[in-house]
Amino acid sequence: MLLALDAGNTNVTVGVFSEGKLIDHRRLRTVREQTSDEWGILLRNLFSLAGLDIKQIHGIIIASVVPPLNSSLAEMAQRYFHTEAMFVTPTTDTGLTIRYDNPQEVGADRLVNGVAAFRKYGGPCVVVDLGTAITFDAISAKAEYLGGVISAGIGISTEALFSRTARLPLVDFQAPTNVIGTNTVASMQSGLFYGALGAIDLILERLIQEMGPETKAIATGGHASLIASQSRYLKHIDEHLTLEGLQMIWDRIRERR
Repeated sequence: MLLALDAGNTNVTVGVFSEGKLIDHRRLRTVREQTSDEWGILLRNLFSLAGLDIKQIHGIIIASVVPPLNSSLAEMAQRYFHTEAMFVTPTTDTGLTIRYDNPQEVGADRLVNGVAAFRKYGGPCVVVDLGTAITFDAISAKAEYLGGVISAGIGISTEALFSRTARLPLVDFQAPTNVIGTNTVASMQSGLFYGALGAIDLILERLIQEMGPETKAIATGGHASLIASQSRYLKHIDEHLTLEGLQMIWDRIRERR
């Protein structure tokens, strides 16, 4: 079995693959101060709850955008799984040619999403990942990572309204019944939802103009289903895109050794 970890700024998503199939997945909070032992015990308990045998793990692959976690996760892999974790970086053989001005600036999760989207949907394509930040990653028909767009995530916008105003409450993000809100909470939910939807669709419209009308748009991340339900361009929702991309990269590297 393969253990795949997507370590993001807000959550660490955990996936277990057996013979190329995702058989279990969990979402944990990103705790930067957590030790290798704490990560190991937490993952061991998750395996136990899922009825999986920790001894069956033969490899670990990690996409991390939180450098303070890397040493703890690497030590956890050695101590609890007796293996060296593979960290995806811009120098990893992913199958994508990176066209970014400085390839070292590309986040591991963005590369992994690009790999999975190209393999599953073909190019040209754009991945919209609705996480702490909303990222748009453009992949050409020639398997080139062209670059993309980074904007503030929905959670950041929600927290900013709450923390930077005197009387606005912290609200849940959800699709409003009507655009016109008849109370403060409904008005905020309308603004957050349609503000995010409008920004995403406008950016996708411009990206598709640059990349060509055959460009496919794929949504992933926490709010993907909610936004895609009313988007003009997001026709594919892929909840486990990042985890599947990690598994694809692992298999590619193993096959080429």
